[in-house]
Amino acid sequence: MSAPMLLHDVVVGPRDLAAYEGVVPAAALADVRARAERLRGLHVLHLSATPYGGGVSELLRSSVPLLRALGIDAQWKVITGEPAFFEATKTIHNALQGAPDGLDDEQREGYLRTSERNAAALSDGWDIVVAHDPQTLAMRAFWPEADERWIWRCHIDTSSPNPDVWAFLRPYLEPFDAAVFTMQEFAPPDLPVADLHLIPPAIDPLNPKNLRLPDTTARQVLAWIGIDLGQPLMTQVSRFDPWKDPFGVLEAYRLVREEVPGLQLAMVGSMALDDPQAWDLHRRLQEESAKDPRIRVFTNLTGVGNIEVNAFQRLSDVIVQKSIREGFGLVVSEAMWKGTPVVAGRAGGIPMQVGEGPGAGGVLVDGVEPTARAVTELLLDPDRAERLGARGRRRVRARFLLPRLISDWLDVFDTMVAARAPVGDAAAGEP
Repeated sequence: MSAPMLLHDVVVGPRDLAAYEGVVPAAALADVRARAERLRGLHVLHLSATPYGGGVSELLRSSVPLLRALGIDAQWKVITGEPAFFEATKTIHNALQGAPDGLDDEQREGYLRTSERNAAALSDGWDIVVAHDPQTLAMRAFWPEADERWIWRCHIDTSSPNPDVWAFLRPYLEPFDAAVFTMQEFAPPDLPVADLHLIPPAIDPLNPKNLRLPDTTARQVLAWIGIDLGQPLMTQVSRFDPWKDPFGVLEAYRLVREEVPGLQLAMVGSMALDDPQAWDLHRRLQEESAKDPRIRVFTNLTGVGNIEVNAFQRLSDVIVQKSIREGFGLVVSEAMWKGTPVVAGRAGGIPMQVGEGPGAGGVLVDGVEPTARAVTELLLDPDRAERLGARGRRRVRARFLLPRLISDWLDVFDTMVAARAPVGDAAAGEP
Protein backbone atom coordinates (compact mmCIF):
# COMPACT_ATOMS: atom_id res chain seq x y z
CA MET A 1 0.00 0.00 0.00
CA SER A 2 1.20 3.54 -0.73
CA ALA A 3 2.14 5.91 2.07
CA PRO A 4 -0.81 7.50 3.83
CA MET A 5 -1.99 10.92 2.77
CA LEU A 6 -2.56 13.85 5.08
CA LEU A 7 -6.09 14.71 6.13
CA HIS A 8 -6.44 18.44 6.71
CA ASP A 9 -8.23 19.78 9.77
CA VAL A 10 -10.59 22.63 8.91
CA VAL A 11 -10.45 25.48 11.41
CA VAL A 12 -13.85 26.95 12.28
CA GLY A 13 -14.75 29.78 14.61
CA PRO A 14 -16.75 29.38 17.82
CA ARG A 15 -20.52 29.60 17.81
CA ASP A 16 -23.14 29.73 20.57
CA LEU A 17 -26.75 28.62 20.19
CA ALA A 18 -27.80 31.72 22.16
CA ALA A 19 -26.70 33.84 19.19
CA TYR A 20 -29.75 32.57 17.29
CA GLU A 21 -32.24 33.87 19.84
CA GLY A 22 -34.60 36.33 18.22
CA VAL A 23 -33.72 34.99 14.77
CA VAL A 24 -34.89 31.38 15.06
CA PRO A 25 -38.15 30.41 16.79
CA ALA A 26 -37.55 29.86 20.52
CA ALA A 27 -39.17 26.41 20.44
CA ALA A 28 -36.62 25.23 17.88
CA LEU A 29 -33.72 26.34 20.09
CA ALA A 30 -35.19 24.61 23.14
CA ASP A 31 -35.60 21.42 21.11
CA VAL A 32 -31.93 21.44 20.08
CA ARG A 33 -30.71 21.94 23.65
CA ALA A 34 -32.86 19.08 24.93
CA ARG A 35 -31.70 16.65 22.23
CA ALA A 36 -28.03 17.53 22.72
CA GLU A 37 -27.98 16.98 26.47
CA ARG A 38 -27.86 13.18 26.27
CA LEU A 39 -25.09 13.25 23.63
CA ARG A 40 -22.54 15.39 25.47
CA GLY A 41 -19.00 14.07 24.97
CA LEU A 42 -19.82 12.22 21.75
CA HIS A 43 -16.90 12.19 19.27
CA VAL A 44 -18.05 12.92 15.70
CA LEU A 45 -15.85 13.24 12.62
CA HIS A 46 -17.07 14.79 9.35
CA LEU A 47 -15.11 13.94 6.18
CA SER A 48 -15.49 15.98 3.00
CA ALA A 49 -13.59 16.88 -0.16
CA THR A 50 -13.12 20.64 0.13
CA PRO A 51 -13.14 23.29 2.86
CA TYR A 52 -14.82 25.90 0.66
CA GLY A 53 -16.70 26.44 -2.59
CA GLY A 54 -19.94 24.51 -2.23
CA GLY A 55 -22.99 23.71 -0.15
CA VAL A 56 -21.38 20.87 1.82
CA SER A 57 -18.54 23.05 3.07
CA GLU A 58 -20.99 25.81 4.00
CA LEU A 59 -23.11 23.39 5.99
CA LEU A 60 -20.13 21.99 7.85
CA ARG A 61 -18.57 25.38 8.54
CA SER A 62 -21.74 26.33 10.44
CA SER A 63 -22.75 22.94 11.88
CA VAL A 64 -19.43 21.84 13.38
CA PRO A 65 -18.96 24.83 15.74
CA LEU A 66 -22.60 24.68 16.83
CA LEU A 67 -22.27 20.97 17.67
CA ARG A 68 -19.19 21.82 19.73
CA ALA A 69 -21.11 24.52 21.59
CA LEU A 70 -23.66 21.84 22.51
CA GLY A 71 -21.01 19.65 24.13
CA ILE A 72 -20.23 17.33 21.22
CA ASP A 73 -16.62 16.85 20.12
CA ALA A 74 -17.20 17.51 16.41
CA GLN A 75 -14.25 17.67 14.02
CA TRP A 76 -14.05 18.28 10.27
CA LYS A 77 -11.30 16.90 8.07
CA VAL A 78 -10.77 17.27 4.33
CA ILE A 79 -9.34 14.47 2.19
CA THR A 80 -6.52 15.00 -0.29
CA GLY A 81 -5.89 13.73 -3.80
CA GLU A 82 -4.26 14.42 -7.12
CA PRO A 83 -6.17 16.33 -9.85
CA ALA A 84 -6.94 13.02 -11.57
CA PHE A 85 -8.77 11.85 -8.44
CA PHE A 86 -11.03 14.90 -8.40
CA GLU A 87 -11.64 14.57 -12.14
CA ALA A 88 -12.80 11.01 -11.45
CA THR A 89 -15.00 12.05 -8.51
CA LYS A 90 -16.59 14.77 -10.63
CA THR A 91 -17.43 12.11 -13.21
CA ILE A 92 -18.85 9.96 -10.40
CA HIS A 93 -20.88 12.90 -9.08
CA ASN A 94 -22.41 13.53 -12.51
CA ALA A 95 -22.97 9.82 -13.14
CA LEU A 96 -24.82 9.39 -9.86
CA GLN A 97 -27.16 12.14 -11.08
CA GLY A 98 -27.73 10.22 -14.31
CA ALA A 99 -25.02 11.44 -16.69
CA PRO A 100 -24.04 8.83 -19.31
CA ASP A 101 -20.25 9.16 -18.99
CA GLY A 102 -18.61 6.50 -16.85
CA LEU A 103 -15.19 5.65 -15.43
CA ASP A 104 -12.39 3.86 -17.23
CA ASP A 105 -10.21 1.29 -15.46
CA GLU A 106 -7.48 3.78 -14.66
CA GLN A 107 -9.96 6.16 -13.01
CA ARG A 108 -11.48 3.37 -10.94
CA GLU A 109 -8.08 2.22 -9.75
CA GLY A 110 -7.02 5.78 -8.97
CA TYR A 111 -10.22 6.48 -7.04
CA LEU A 112 -9.78 3.37 -4.90
CA ARG A 113 -6.06 3.90 -4.39
CA THR A 114 -6.59 7.47 -3.18
CA SER A 115 -9.50 6.38 -0.97
CA GLU A 116 -7.29 3.72 0.62
CA ARG A 117 -4.52 6.23 1.30
CA ASN A 118 -6.94 8.71 2.84
CA ALA A 119 -8.39 5.97 5.04
CA ALA A 120 -4.89 5.07 6.21
CA ALA A 121 -4.48 8.67 7.43
CA LEU A 122 -7.52 8.43 9.70
CA SER A 123 -7.06 8.27 13.44
CA ASP A 124 -9.34 6.18 15.62
CA GLY A 125 -11.27 7.14 18.72
CA TRP A 126 -14.42 8.39 16.98
CA ASP A 127 -17.91 7.36 17.94
CA ILE A 128 -19.40 8.39 14.59
CA VAL A 129 -17.80 9.14 11.22
CA VAL A 130 -19.88 10.99 8.62
CA ALA A 131 -18.52 10.62 5.07
CA HIS A 132 -19.95 13.24 2.71
CA ASP A 133 -20.71 12.46 -0.94
CA PRO A 134 -18.90 10.12 -3.37
CA GLN A 135 -15.43 11.61 -2.80
CA THR A 136 -15.24 9.95 0.63
CA LEU A 137 -17.52 6.97 0.03
CA ALA A 138 -14.93 4.22 -0.50
CA MET A 139 -12.86 5.08 2.59
CA ARG A 140 -15.06 2.96 4.86
CA ALA A 141 -14.11 -0.21 3.00
CA PHE A 142 -10.43 0.42 3.78
CA TRP A 143 -10.99 1.17 7.47
CA PRO A 144 -10.57 -1.80 9.83
CA GLU A 145 -13.56 -3.02 11.77
CA ALA A 146 -13.88 -0.96 14.94
CA ASP A 147 -16.42 0.61 17.25
CA GLU A 148 -17.14 3.64 15.05
CA ARG A 149 -20.51 3.96 13.39
CA TRP A 150 -20.15 5.15 9.78
CA ILE A 151 -22.78 7.26 8.02
CA TRP A 152 -22.78 8.16 4.33
CA ARG A 153 -24.32 11.60 3.79
CA CYS A 154 -25.28 11.90 0.13
CA HIS A 155 -26.18 15.47 -0.85
CA ILE A 156 -27.09 14.69 -4.47
CA ASP A 157 -30.00 13.06 -6.29
CA THR A 158 -28.99 9.44 -6.96
CA SER A 159 -32.48 8.18 -7.82
CA SER A 160 -31.50 7.26 -11.41
CA PRO A 161 -27.74 6.72 -11.38
CA ASN A 162 -25.58 5.64 -14.27
CA PRO A 163 -25.85 1.82 -13.96
CA ASP A 164 -22.15 1.08 -14.53
CA VAL A 165 -20.90 3.66 -12.04
CA TRP A 166 -23.50 2.65 -9.47
CA ALA A 167 -22.53 -1.04 -9.84
CA PHE A 168 -18.91 -0.03 -9.18
CA LEU A 169 -19.71 2.05 -6.08
CA ARG A 170 -22.48 0.01 -4.50
CA PRO A 171 -20.26 -2.64 -2.81
CA TYR A 172 -18.34 0.12 -1.03
CA LEU A 173 -21.54 1.26 0.64
CA GLU A 174 -22.29 -2.12 2.20
CA PRO A 175 -20.14 -1.61 5.34
CA PHE A 176 -21.93 1.64 6.28
CA ASP A 177 -24.23 1.62 9.30
CA ALA A 178 -26.57 4.31 7.98
CA ALA A 179 -27.16 6.65 5.06
CA VAL A 180 -28.63 10.17 5.03
CA PHE A 181 -30.36 11.72 2.03
CA THR A 182 -32.15 15.01 1.53
CA MET A 183 -35.32 13.32 0.32
CA GLN A 184 -36.62 9.75 0.12
CA GLU A 185 -36.80 10.11 -3.67
CA PHE A 186 -33.04 10.71 -3.88
CA ALA A 187 -32.05 7.24 -2.64
CA PRO A 188 -31.26 4.64 -5.32
CA PRO A 189 -33.75 1.75 -5.41
CA ASP A 190 -31.22 -0.91 -4.32
CA LEU A 191 -29.34 1.01 -1.63
CA PRO A 192 -27.43 -1.61 0.41
CA VAL A 193 -27.74 0.38 3.66
CA ALA A 194 -30.87 -0.51 5.62
CA ASP A 195 -30.86 2.40 8.08
CA LEU A 196 -31.95 5.39 5.97
CA HIS A 197 -32.50 8.90 7.38
CA LEU A 198 -33.84 12.04 5.68
CA ILE A 199 -32.36 15.45 6.53
CA PRO A 200 -33.07 18.49 4.33
CA PRO A 201 -30.23 21.04 4.50
CA ALA A 202 -30.66 24.49 6.00
CA ILE A 203 -28.99 27.89 5.86
CA ASP A 204 -27.14 29.62 8.66
CA PRO A 205 -28.72 33.05 9.25
CA LEU A 206 -25.52 34.12 11.05
CA ASN A 207 -23.24 33.26 8.13
CA PRO A 208 -21.82 36.51 6.67
CA LYS A 209 -23.65 35.61 3.49
CA ASN A 210 -26.98 35.75 5.32
CA LEU A 211 -26.46 38.40 8.01
CA ARG A 212 -28.63 41.48 7.85
CA LEU A 213 -26.81 43.89 5.52
CA PRO A 214 -27.83 47.56 5.55
CA ASP A 215 -29.23 48.68 2.22
CA THR A 216 -26.65 51.46 1.87
CA THR A 217 -23.80 49.01 2.44
CA ALA A 218 -25.22 46.48 -0.01
CA ARG A 219 -25.60 49.19 -2.65
CA GLN A 220 -22.02 50.36 -2.12
CA VAL A 221 -20.73 46.78 -2.48
CA LEU A 222 -22.48 46.18 -5.81
CA ALA A 223 -21.67 49.61 -7.19
CA TRP A 224 -18.00 49.00 -6.34
CA ILE A 225 -17.92 45.86 -8.54
CA GLY A 226 -19.66 47.57 -11.43
CA ILE A 227 -23.40 46.86 -11.10
CA ASP A 228 -25.68 49.68 -12.31
CA LEU A 229 -28.22 49.95 -9.51
CA GLY A 230 -30.41 52.20 -11.62
CA GLN A 231 -31.30 49.27 -13.89
CA PRO A 232 -33.08 45.97 -13.10
CA LEU A 233 -30.87 43.05 -12.07
CA MET A 234 -31.39 39.30 -12.59
CA THR A 235 -28.88 37.03 -10.80
CA GLN A 236 -28.02 33.36 -10.53
CA VAL A 237 -25.73 32.36 -7.67
CA SER A 238 -24.37 28.83 -8.07
CA ARG A 239 -21.35 26.72 -8.82
CA PHE A 240 -20.43 26.62 -12.50
CA ASP A 241 -21.97 23.25 -13.16
CA PRO A 242 -23.92 22.00 -16.21
CA TRP A 243 -26.73 20.80 -13.91
CA LYS A 244 -27.30 24.46 -12.91
CA ASP A 245 -27.96 25.16 -16.61
CA PRO A 246 -26.02 28.45 -16.84
CA PHE A 247 -26.49 28.65 -20.60
CA GLY A 248 -30.23 28.17 -20.16
CA VAL A 249 -30.08 31.19 -17.84
CA LEU A 250 -28.38 33.15 -20.62
CA GLU A 251 -31.13 32.19 -23.06
CA ALA A 252 -33.83 33.20 -20.58
CA TYR A 253 -32.08 36.52 -19.93
CA ARG A 254 -32.03 37.33 -23.65
CA LEU A 255 -35.77 36.65 -23.89
CA VAL A 256 -36.48 38.90 -20.89
CA ARG A 257 -34.35 41.66 -22.43
CA GLU A 258 -36.90 41.91 -25.22
CA GLU A 259 -39.46 43.13 -22.64
CA VAL A 260 -37.06 44.79 -20.18
CA PRO A 261 -34.34 46.42 -22.32
CA GLY A 262 -32.15 47.68 -19.45
CA LEU A 263 -31.90 44.30 -17.70
CA GLN A 264 -28.52 43.19 -16.31
CA LEU A 265 -27.52 39.56 -15.66
CA ALA A 266 -25.04 38.56 -12.95
CA MET A 267 -23.68 35.00 -12.89
CA VAL A 268 -22.08 34.59 -9.46
CA GLY A 269 -20.21 31.39 -8.68
CA SER A 270 -17.48 29.87 -6.58
CA MET A 271 -14.56 27.78 -7.70
CA ALA A 272 -13.92 24.68 -5.57
CA LEU A 273 -10.92 22.35 -5.22
CA ASP A 274 -12.96 19.28 -6.12
CA ASP A 275 -14.61 20.62 -9.31
CA PRO A 276 -12.24 20.80 -12.31
CA GLN A 277 -15.19 20.94 -14.74
CA ALA A 278 -16.13 24.37 -13.38
CA TRP A 279 -13.10 26.01 -14.97
CA ASP A 280 -14.21 25.14 -18.50
CA LEU A 281 -17.75 26.39 -17.87
CA HIS A 282 -16.39 29.59 -16.35
CA ARG A 283 -14.26 30.19 -19.44
CA ARG A 284 -17.23 29.67 -21.76
CA LEU A 285 -19.41 32.01 -19.71
CA GLN A 286 -16.69 34.65 -19.83
CA GLU A 287 -16.69 34.37 -23.61
CA GLU A 288 -20.47 34.94 -23.65
CA SER A 289 -20.21 37.92 -21.31
CA ALA A 290 -17.68 39.53 -23.64
CA LYS A 291 -20.45 39.78 -26.25
CA ASP A 292 -22.83 41.71 -23.97
CA PRO A 293 -21.63 44.28 -21.42
CA ARG A 294 -24.77 43.73 -19.35
CA ILE A 295 -23.77 40.13 -18.62
CA ARG A 296 -21.26 39.92 -15.76
CA VAL A 297 -19.51 36.81 -14.41
CA PHE A 298 -18.15 36.92 -10.85
CA THR A 299 -16.28 34.37 -8.71
CA ASN A 300 -14.68 34.05 -5.30
CA LEU A 301 -11.31 34.19 -7.08
CA THR A 302 -12.00 37.75 -8.25
CA GLY A 303 -12.97 39.08 -4.84
CA VAL A 304 -16.67 38.22 -4.81
CA GLY A 305 -17.22 36.40 -1.52
CA ASN A 306 -19.91 36.09 1.12
CA ILE A 307 -20.63 39.79 1.57
CA GLU A 308 -20.90 40.40 -2.17
CA VAL A 309 -23.20 37.38 -2.57
CA ASN A 310 -25.29 38.72 0.31
CA ALA A 311 -25.62 42.04 -1.50
CA PHE A 312 -26.55 40.35 -4.80
CA GLN A 313 -29.23 38.26 -3.11
CA ARG A 314 -30.69 41.31 -1.36
CA LEU A 315 -30.65 43.83 -4.19
CA SER A 316 -31.37 41.70 -7.24
CA ASP A 317 -34.87 42.23 -8.58
CA VAL A 318 -35.14 38.50 -9.22
CA ILE A 319 -32.92 35.58 -8.22
CA VAL A 320 -32.90 32.67 -10.67
CA GLN A 321 -31.84 29.11 -9.91
CA LYS A 322 -32.47 27.28 -13.17
CA SER A 323 -31.26 23.86 -12.07
CA ILE A 324 -32.21 20.86 -14.17
CA ARG A 325 -30.88 18.42 -11.54
CA GLU A 326 -30.31 19.48 -7.97
CA GLY A 327 -29.51 18.08 -4.56
CA PHE A 328 -31.04 20.90 -2.54
CA GLY A 329 -29.76 24.27 -3.72
CA LEU A 330 -29.04 26.30 -0.56
CA VAL A 331 -28.96 29.50 -2.60
CA VAL A 332 -32.75 29.28 -3.02
CA SER A 333 -33.36 29.48 0.72
CA GLU A 334 -30.65 32.14 1.03
CA ALA A 335 -32.45 34.41 -1.41
CA MET A 336 -35.88 33.69 0.09
CA TRP A 337 -34.52 34.51 3.55
CA LYS A 338 -33.62 37.96 2.26
CA GLY A 339 -37.13 38.54 0.93
CA THR A 340 -36.05 38.45 -2.72
CA PRO A 341 -38.39 36.80 -5.26
CA VAL A 342 -37.04 33.55 -6.66
CA VAL A 343 -37.65 31.79 -9.98
CA ALA A 344 -36.27 28.26 -9.78
CA GLY A 345 -36.21 25.00 -11.69
CA ARG A 346 -38.53 22.24 -10.56
CA ALA A 347 -35.64 19.95 -9.63
CA GLY A 348 -34.47 18.00 -6.59
CA GLY A 349 -34.95 19.76 -3.27
CA ILE A 350 -35.96 23.10 -4.78
CA PRO A 351 -39.74 22.45 -4.72
CA MET A 352 -39.41 21.48 -1.04
CA GLN A 353 -37.99 24.93 -0.32
CA VAL A 354 -40.22 27.01 -2.59
CA GLY A 355 -43.51 25.19 -2.07
CA GLU A 356 -46.51 25.44 -4.33
CA GLY A 357 -49.95 27.01 -4.12
CA PRO A 358 -50.97 30.06 -2.04
CA GLY A 359 -48.09 29.71 0.43
CA ALA A 360 -45.32 29.36 -2.17
CA GLY A 361 -42.22 31.45 -1.58
CA GLY A 362 -41.16 31.53 -5.23
CA VAL A 363 -42.06 30.46 -8.76
CA LEU A 364 -41.20 26.95 -9.99
CA VAL A 365 -40.49 26.58 -13.70
CA ASP A 366 -39.57 23.99 -16.32
CA GLY A 367 -37.56 25.20 -19.30
CA VAL A 368 -36.13 28.41 -20.72
CA GLU A 369 -39.31 30.11 -21.90
CA PRO A 370 -41.24 29.60 -18.63
CA THR A 371 -38.21 30.96 -16.77
CA ALA A 372 -38.13 34.06 -18.95
CA ARG A 373 -41.88 34.53 -18.61
CA ALA A 374 -41.81 34.27 -14.80
CA VAL A 375 -38.87 36.68 -14.51
CA THR A 376 -40.55 39.18 -16.84
CA GLU A 377 -43.82 39.07 -14.89
CA LEU A 378 -42.04 39.74 -11.60
CA LEU A 379 -39.97 42.57 -13.04
CA LEU A 380 -43.11 44.23 -14.41
CA ASP A 381 -45.15 43.68 -11.22
CA PRO A 382 -43.01 44.78 -8.25
CA ASP A 383 -45.94 44.54 -5.80
CA ARG A 384 -46.36 40.84 -6.57
CA ALA A 385 -42.60 40.38 -6.33
CA GLU A 386 -42.59 41.95 -2.87
CA ARG A 387 -45.44 39.72 -1.64
CA LEU A 388 -43.67 36.64 -2.98
CA GLY A 389 -40.45 37.63 -1.24
CA ALA A 390 -42.23 38.11 2.10
CA ARG A 391 -43.80 34.66 1.87
CA GLY A 392 -40.42 33.16 1.03
CA ARG A 393 -38.79 34.65 4.12
CA ARG A 394 -41.53 33.30 6.39
CA ARG A 395 -41.20 29.86 4.83
CA VAL A 396 -37.44 29.71 5.39
CA ARG A 397 -37.73 30.89 8.99
CA ALA A 398 -40.17 28.09 9.75
CA ARG A 399 -38.36 25.25 7.95
CA PHE A 400 -34.84 25.88 6.71
CA LEU A 401 -32.68 27.53 9.38
CA LEU A 402 -29.61 25.87 10.90
CA PRO A 403 -30.93 24.86 14.36
CA ARG A 404 -33.52 22.61 12.70
CA LEU A 405 -30.73 20.89 10.77
CA ILE A 406 -28.74 20.38 13.98
CA SER A 407 -31.80 18.87 15.64
CA ASP A 408 -32.16 16.38 12.79
CA TRP A 409 -28.50 15.37 13.04
CA LEU A 410 -28.79 14.90 16.81
CA ASP A 411 -31.66 12.50 16.16
CA VAL A 412 -29.45 10.44 13.84
CA PHE A 413 -26.53 10.46 16.28
CA ASP A 414 -28.85 9.32 19.05
CA THR A 415 -29.98 6.41 16.90
CA MET A 416 -26.39 5.43 16.18
CA VAL A 417 -25.37 5.56 19.84
CA ALA A 418 -28.38 3.55 20.93
CA ALA A 419 -27.66 0.89 18.30
CA ARG A 420 -24.05 0.53 19.45
CA ALA A 421 -24.38 0.74 23.25
CA PRO A 422 -25.22 -2.31 25.36
CA VAL A 423 -28.47 -2.36 27.30
CA GLY A 424 -28.19 -0.18 30.38
CA ASP A 425 -25.31 1.92 29.00
CA ALA A 426 -25.66 5.56 29.96
CA ALA A 427 -24.78 6.62 26.40
CA ALA A 428 -27.93 4.88 25.24
CA GLY A 429 -30.00 7.08 27.49
CA GLU A 430 -30.57 4.53 30.28
CA PRO A 431 -30.14 5.58 33.94
